[in-house]
Amino acid sequence: MSKYMVLVLAQLMVFTKLCAQDRSINWLSFEQLEDSLVVKPKKVYIDFYAKWCAYCKKMDETAYKDPQIIKTLNTEYYAVKMDAETTDAITFDGQIFVNKQVHKKRNPVHEIPLLLASRDKFPFSLPAIVVLDESFQITGRYFEYLSPKRMISVLKTPL
Repeated sequence: MSKYMVLVLAQLMVFTKLCAQDRSINWLSFEQLEDSLVVKPKKVYIDFYAKWCAYCKKMDETAYKDPQIIKTLNTEYYAVKMDAETTDAITFDGQIFVNKQVHKKRNPVHEIPLLLASRDKFPFSLPAIVVLDESFQITGRYFEYLSPKRMISVLKTPL
């Protein structure tokens, strides 16, 4: 009887873990992204946010909870979420990236979002979303709140 109970509990734990994975996005760090790209090239979705950004929080509560978006990001993309104002040094592709603005500005922006999500003649703004193809080439940049409907469109056909 106890062996049967252990088997049932083990199956329940596996089933619960699989279901939980489908309910949230598997966000990676840039270090994890680099390792993943070496193992298997895949499209990349990067969400740059800040703790004070109201539209970033709104996307967390709406778009990033949508089952279709979760499934698409978890299966077709490597999804990265990065605080644009982090003071952490990040090593990627053999280079170290830092936040050089940390002592110069009120809302200092890290080098990585500045490199990937900057636009000519416009200041850096949030939310900033960058979509890259399997070769790590930028195929889309979005500097606005993306509703679940709009985000699904972006994920299916980036610019």
